[in-house]
Amino acid sequence: MRALVLERQRELSLRDIELPITPAAGEVKIKVHTVGICGSDVHYYTHGRIGPFVVDAPMVLGHEASGTVVEVGPGVGGLKVGDRVCMEPGIPDPNSRASKLGIYNVDPSVTFWATPPIHGCLTPYVVHPASFTYKLPDTVSFAEAAMVEPFAVGLQAASKARIAPGDLAVVIGAGPIGIMVALAALAGGCSRVIISDLQPQKLAVAGRYPGVATVDITRERLADVVARESDGWGADVVFEASGSPKAYQDIFALPRPGGRLVVVGMPVEPVDFDVVSAAAKEIRIETVFRYANVYDRAIAMIASSKVDLKPLISETFRFDESIAAFERAAEGRPGDVKLQIAMTEPA
Repeated sequence: MRALVLERQRELSLRDIELPITPAAGEVKIKVHTVGICGSDVHYYTHGRIGPFVVDAPMVLGHEASGTVVEVGPGVGGLKVGDRVCMEPGIPDPNSRASKLGIYNVDPSVTFWATPPIHGCLTPYVVHPASFTYKLPDTVSFAEAAMVEPFAVGLQAASKARIAPGDLAVVIGAGPIGIMVALAALAGGCSRVIISDLQPQKLAVAGRYPGVATVDITRERLADVVARESDGWGADVVFEASGSPKAYQDIFALPRPGGRLVVVGMPVEPVDFDVVSAAAKEIRIETVFRYANVYDRAIAMIASSKVDLKPLISETFRFDESIAAFERAAEGRPGDVKLQIAMTEPA
């Protein structure tokens, strides 16, 4: 099948590649409709690696996807040909200790679309386990369904935060994941979310949502805003979603005593961590790696209009424009939140 292939760092091609096309027992074949471009896809394109995951052979990109079931393998129940679906891209070993504990996202043997050496989904058809394929309600579009994957990260973060009704939250970083975290926090019970960034265009997108206040950190200090908005008490929960080492310089000035810090962004270099400041407030610290057991809830929240992701779609490209779409994503335009690719191959 034709696919968008990362041949090596900074080299993409649209070409035929050998991929599975027949579903085995427990699998379904899906005609892909929409694929979102994730920051990790772009990082593999620009850098050829993320930590220990190195692109040393051609790899199909893409892991945020929706589509339609066109074939069902033996033993599949609950899905049929014609069902509109989205797909959870990480497949664990169901017999692993992590899976049995319900934390399959940290299963060492998990295989994840577009993570070397696993091919992704930027191709007209994919074969996928039915147990990680989710039927879409009629009210959820293919474009929205292709954003369930990044929204699941936000929902995982909100779950880790153990939000109480009325909490004040702070999100550092107004990129796609930061905005997803903010929306998940509001839907999870926060009364207000303060989100910070240094790019006004991204803050303008986040600020369109009711309940979200924005802070341009080039103009004012985030800690001062949080102190002012909380009468000096601090935020109940702080989400670090920027991945910037600079975010940690005074991060423990933000949460209240006994508050929570949820680390979502992944710095590419070590950070300074003020243990004493964290201990003096007894800050509970949680970390997030992808998600587990939240996909169905993410879909339900979108379907119920609790969360509106449509304003985050900046532009949609055709499949034959995939290389141009990645070049655009690599530019990192401040006004772009989510770029998507609509597959246009014939059935």
